[in-house]
Amino acid sequence: MYCALIQSKNKMKNNSLIQQLNKIEEDAAKSIESVNSLEELKQFKVKFLARKSEFTAILRSLKDLSKDDRKEVGQKTNEIKQKINESVKLLEKNIKSNSLGDEIDITAPGVKIEEGHLHLTTQAIREIKRIFERIGFYTVKYPEVEWDWYAFGALNFPSDHPARDEWETFFIDKEDVDPKYKKRILTPHTSAGQVREMETGRMPIRMMNISKCPRRQLDVSHVLIHYQFEGLVIDKDITIVHLKGVLDYFVKEFFGPKRKVRIRPYHFRFTEPSFEIDVSCGSCNGKGCRLCKEGWLEIGGAGMVHPKVLENGGIDPEVYSGFAFGWGVERNKIMQEGINIKDIRIIYQNDIRFLKQF
Repeated sequence: MYCALIQSKNKMKNNSLIQQLNKIEEDAAKSIESVNSLEELKQFKVKFLARKSEFTAILRSLKDLSKDDRKEVGQKTNEIKQKINESVKLLEKNIKSNSLGDEIDITAPGVKIEEGHLHLTTQAIREIKRIFERIGFYTVKYPEVEWDWYAFGALNFPSDHPARDEWETFFIDKEDVDPKYKKRILTPHTSAGQVREMETGRMPIRMMNISKCPRRQLDVSHVLIHYQFEGLVIDKDITIVHLKGVLDYFVKEFFGPKRKVRIRPYHFRFTEPSFEIDVSCGSCNGKGCRLCKEGWLEIGGAGMVHPKVLENGGIDPEVYSGFAFGWGVERNKIMQEGINIKDIRIIYQNDIRFLKQF
């Protein structure tokens, strides 16, 4: 009988706590409706959630309940506490949102939003395209993943040429996957588009191909992935005079009249005769520096299209002739007047402080 009396008293205490919790929940719901400021919200939290609140007193009394009653009252307590906390968070967010206008000084000067601009390389590509479009060149686009045939075989490269070495070119296939086209590679130069353009059958050709070219080279004048622009002209009676005229035109338009130009005989597999084109260094004005070494910078190669290359593109070398040139976009850009970049790698380090200068 004594145990039954104890259980009856605990049950009554349990019911009393449940009633108190219901009353707290009801009072909190009514009180929060009248809260209109962060200060009032603070007072609300003190009243219903602080250490000396009635709600906290109930939490402390849970230890005196039986296991089953403690579970029931504890669950009810957590539910009410969660509801009150969610209401407080929502109301706090709304009060801050509604009072934002009061916190803004509309007489204060505005903060200028920073504007971006085209990357230095993109600027150069667009400038180069405009220069050549003025004299009748059209722009094409060819694959960045290419066959060995178009990059080397069709351009008269022998199978043992150093450019086909894995330390110079990025190969995708380890073994030949096609009897004619051989392996797939990451296009090492835009010259790979020459024979592709010839195969279209479009004549005369005035091609400008600008694309990314991955190579395993990295130093002050090379990056692993750089941009090249390729020019190809094929028509009847095209001579070195036409090539020289285009070279002179580009140098004057892109670099300005103060820069010196020189043409050196060279050897390329896909042109005959071949030349390398140099301009005086804009960083040191031809005196010699870390970038140029001896006052001159090579802007790229050029030459008359080799008869064998014309044949590989399905063009009769007895009827047609042409010239080609392939130059690095970044390398040409850093040699312009007013561009003082001595290490080409910094262009792609994405340093906003550097890029803002251009």
